[in-house]
Amino acid sequence: MRENIVNVAVICVRFCIHGRVQGVFFRASTRTQALQLGLTGYAKNLADGSVEVMACGDAIAVDLLHRWLQQGPPSARVDQVERVETATYAGEGFLTL
Repeated sequence: MRENIVNVAVICVRFCIHGRVQGVFFRASTRTQALQLGLTGYAKNLADGSVEVMACGDAIAVDLLHRWLQQGPPSARVDQVERVETATYAGEGFLTL
């Protein structure tokens, strides 16, 4: 009997989201999206008014989160999303910091 084996590419990406992204439930909404996609990582506010998101998991799921981050929740206004692949993140779950 032959079993199907699927290779899943696991990646970690750091996103920096600029615009009106603080005080609009951006981090909480990002956490909800990330958990639905099975990703680990975090979302945190930065002093310059942007939000940093670390997302690790299946490459397709990270790409789907990237697409979502480009619009964010309804009350947000996203001007720019920077994406940088990074080393593996050792955390568990998806946190809002």
